[in-house]
Amino acid sequence: MKLTEILQNDKLSLSFEVFPPKTDSAFASVEQAIDQIAALHPPFMSVTYGAGGGTSQYTLEIAKHVKATYGVPMLAHLTCVSSRKQTVAKQIKAISEAGIQNVMALRGDIPAHLSDADRTTWDYHHAIDLVRELRESGADFCIGGACYPEVHPESRNQKDDLRYLAEKVDAGCDFLTTQMFFDNNLFYNFMYKAREAGITVPVLPGIMPITNATQVERAIKLSGSHMPRRFLSLVDRFGNDPAAMKQAGIAYATDQIIDLFANNVTHVHVYSMNKPDVAAAILANLSDILGK
Repeated sequence: MKLTEILQNDKLSLSFEVFPPKTDSAFASVEQAIDQIAALHPPFMSVTYGAGGGTSQYTLEIAKHVKATYGVPMLAHLTCVSSRKQTVAKQIKAISEAGIQNVMALRGDIPAHLSDADRTTWDYHHAIDLVRELRESGADFCIGGACYPEVHPESRNQKDDLRYLAEKVDAGCDFLTTQMFFDNNLFYNFMYKAREAGITVPVLPGIMPITNATQVERAIKLSGSHMPRRFLSLVDRFGNDPAAMKQAGIAYATDQIIDLFANNVTHVHVYSMNKPDVAAAILANLSDILGK
């Protein structure tokens, strides 16, 4: 099933993102965690491409396994940074032949050791290049792209960022998923400006439950996310108590999701970090709201 069919449904829903193992030896434990999340029967799941594409072979393997075993529609991430056209073409063919209909087209993180001179030889420089490649491949994909409520770290300002985003949508994105955010007002403001910029495709808000204090620094580094005073107070109070921090983080994420639902956002995507207990706890908190 294509994600556009799910996102056009008015029924409230919660989907989950998982990631492949970083090493071959971790595959069994990661697969077990992913199975437990899939057993919650979300409307769809996304699976990332692995750090720097290093274990990217598992992305498709996991997507195929979850789809076949649990019947959950899958969104397979695909990144193009440092990749040659031939490599990407093989990945696109493999995804299509596996019956995966949804692809998240991303540039990917630029390896720290590469210089600007190294980048001149790349076949792809931006996610829009991959979106075009997917469209031109002839495969019948539903294509997603990323967006940043707090502005892409490499953009000069939000106006430029929205202009580039509109170009990416015009190139073939069917929907967008946001980077994590911890203040819903940033999302609402972004949506107003995105619609003003002519971006009309569905936008899926991405919520990351912060369940331990070390995740805060990582989240800021990855996305530059603004941390509201209310959230920082939570970390200050409970950060040294793992059980309390976990419960508080789940409660904060649940509160964000309830507020989004209350403001006519129908679908929310949760960056579950391969934690089935966290995914299950959020679902339990929303059981009556979601009709579970």
